[in-house]
Amino acid sequence: MIQRGQVFKLQTKGADGEPLWAYCYRLEGRGSARPQVGGFASRAEAQKALAKELARLGPKGLAATITLADLVDDYLELHQAERVTIAKLRWLLGKATAVLGEKRLADLSPRDVYAWRLTIPEGHRFEATQALRQVLNRAVDWGLIDSNPAKRGIRNTPRRAREKRPFESWQQLEAVAARLSAVYGPMVVFAAATGLRPSELFALDWRDVDREVGVVYVRRAYANGRLKHTKTRLSNRAVPLQAKALEALARLPASENEILFPNARGGRIDFRSFGRRHWKPAQKAAAIEPSRDLYDLRHTYATFALRAGVPVFAVSRFMGSSIAMIDHHGHHARDSREHAVSLLDALALERAVDAGWTSPSMLAKPHTTSVSRPRRSRSGWLVDVRWTSRRETVASIEDRRS
Repeated sequence: MIQRGQVFKLQTKGADGEPLWAYCYRLEGRGSARPQVGGFASRAEAQKALAKELARLGPKGLAATITLADLVDDYLELHQAERVTIAKLRWLLGKATAVLGEKRLADLSPRDVYAWRLTIPEGHRFEATQALRQVLNRAVDWGLIDSNPAKRGIRNTPRRAREKRPFESWQQLEAVAARLSAVYGPMVVFAAATGLRPSELFALDWRDVDREVGVVYVRRAYANGRLKHTKTRLSNRAVPLQAKALEALARLPASENEILFPNARGGRIDFRSFGRRHWKPAQKAAAIEPSRDLYDLRHTYATFALRAGVPVFAVSRFMGSSIAMIDHHGHHARDSREHAVSLLDALALERAVDAGWTSPSMLAKPHTTSVSRPRRSRSGWLVDVRWTSRRETVASIEDRRS
């Protein structure tokens, strides 16, 4: 039986100096929880709010009996999302229902949620709490509870992101590529030269490469065995192909497969399988320490682009990401200040500067369409013009595909 409840005046005063009012009630008689809600400007407002609450929690009110486990089941049944998203959400919410599942929503308090969070490993604590907040927000929307107990007085600080570890040079990356297959080797070079996400890389077909314009079109993503469109308008983009990317395509073996980078069976590459069976062993064989993730190829592109003086806005568009995220890569471009000075010096001298890294000592050299690979010297970064030109590389690709 739910007790009638009562309204009373608080000692706390409002902004105008007038007293504030509150109400409280019991759910199941003496000894049960006695929730209290306050801050009403008048006795009438508090009585009206109490009547509404008692009606909601009455014998026929769902909020009086529904448990957190019941709510989670209802939410997941009605929630519309990708199958893999539902599966992950169910797994995260299972951490809450394992401890708090039998708790009625009316009894669930911030203290309960706070104590539960401390039992979750730090690696999953943020996401598990976010999932619980998501479900309890829906309970608020449905009128089952007045406020979200997973938000009141609970800070859900995201875990510290894993440190980004871009490759330090093309030579280092090529050492890894050399220990991969005839398809996988060029693929990782292409990834670092375009900044594509792994899911976007694995979804590419030959028709996505426009050799005349010199771009690759990102339209789809492949993950968890499914090919789908990219999530946002920003992700759907055209990425310019630098000579390194064109050279990687030219190194691919001749094939009638429409998939740009197929696996050994001719299908699309699985992210986890490739990382475990190929990517990590290749790095170990090349003595790469510390080991890089596949996403670090994307970070490598951002770092190299910033080193080369490409504007942050342009890098953001090419990568399909926010400017704030791209700007975070700035501290990886350790010698960007020296390069900025060399560009400013070149402008002051009214001399043309090559698109790659160019030191003042190279300014007198005639412009060449050949692509350069950066290398260190005492005077700065120099350009090695021994690489093939863009036109020659495109022609090589055409020969491979014919």
